[in-house]
Amino acid sequence: MLTAFTYRDFRVQWFGACTSSIGTWMQIVAQNWLVLSLTNSPFFLGLDAFLQQLPIILFTLIGGVFADRYDRRRTLIASQCVQMTTSGMLAALMYFQVVEIWHILVLSFVTGLAQAFGGPAYQSLIPSLVDKKDLPNAVALNSIQFNVARVLGPLLFGATLAAFTRWGYTESQAMNACFLLNSLSFLVVINTLMMLRVKHIPPASSTGMRAELRSGLSYVRHHGTLRALIVLAAATTFLGFAVLTFLPLFARSVFHEGASTYSHLMAFSGAGSIVGALIIAWLGKFRKMGLTALLVQAIYGLLIIGFAMSRILWLSDLLLFLTGAALMLVFSTVTSLVQLIAPNEMRGRVMSIYMLAFRGGMPLGSLVSGYLATYLGAPLVIGMNGALLVVVAGYFLMRSHGVREV
Repeated sequence: MLTAFTYRDFRVQWFGACTSSIGTWMQIVAQNWLVLSLTNSPFFLGLDAFLQQLPIILFTLIGGVFADRYDRRRTLIASQCVQMTTSGMLAALMYFQVVEIWHILVLSFVTGLAQAFGGPAYQSLIPSLVDKKDLPNAVALNSIQFNVARVLGPLLFGATLAAFTRWGYTESQAMNACFLLNSLSFLVVINTLMMLRVKHIPPASSTGMRAELRSGLSYVRHHGTLRALIVLAAATTFLGFAVLTFLPLFARSVFHEGASTYSHLMAFSGAGSIVGALIIAWLGKFRKMGLTALLVQAIYGLLIIGFAMSRILWLSDLLLFLTGAALMLVFSTVTSLVQLIAPNEMRGRVMSIYMLAFRGGMPLGSLVSGYLATYLGAPLVIGMNGALLVVVAGYFLMRSHGVREV
């Protein structure tokens, strides 16, 4: 189950990424609550998520060319430095009590811009740290660190909020501490990236950036299975991630609770994702990975429908746990398949196209769902998304396009 940890560089990278991800998830929860506190608007919650992911839609394909052409480790370090700066600026704005919604939206866009170049570099670096036979295990363990952070980050936000309230500080000061801690956490991942021993191998031949971008798009377009997996990833994130974006609304409007309930809802979702990633790590590379992903996605849609209908907190906790596990099973399986199919010399561009679909679906889904939720209510919109996820899974189960066979 822990085979990838036998590789020194993967262990180092995993520790740094986990530390930084904990800080990032603590900020995500605090920032969502801050946006809701400032605006009391589901539209602005969706807009903030949209603006953070918009640069990924615009620039990830260029980031993929960078990942194939330049040193992926150095690209990642630059990306982390930018994200550290944006977190520090938000902390400063909170400290001087001058933060406004437009500050948050602009900083979210800049953070997304850094991730547009760092994301393809990171996804392309992982296969360089382990042997190909251990790649599914590495992808699963990487998902585990991300979801450990999804559990610990919200819990640390809740603990920070409770501690600062007990010590006589305001909720705003507690959120400020979360932003500052996230900024400091980037120092850890920057240090671990500098410790990696992986060597950059320049491409054998270098053509123009536009030509390299076209060749990557052409490769995916003419590879039917890759194209279908990328479409599946886009549909999953467009329809399936809005439930996390709207958890503050469920905490406040459905369960009539505060920030602590929101943080523990996030923690249950993250805990389920850890279990899902552990299952994938245990399974490794197995037969019919594509068919498994489609069946689990259908279950994921049904679980989201159940969560949208639930008005009982403990039942919602359980459903969020199961949705987290199902989402991670789909995500880890599809990501492993894309990385296994893509050749090393094309991996940066292929992963950038995959990330454009996967990450790009999040902001578009959040923006559309946020707009609809303003008129229809969040529970109804989330339930509709769940039903559409079942339809998408059913389509690929019937028509396949190569997904069922891999």
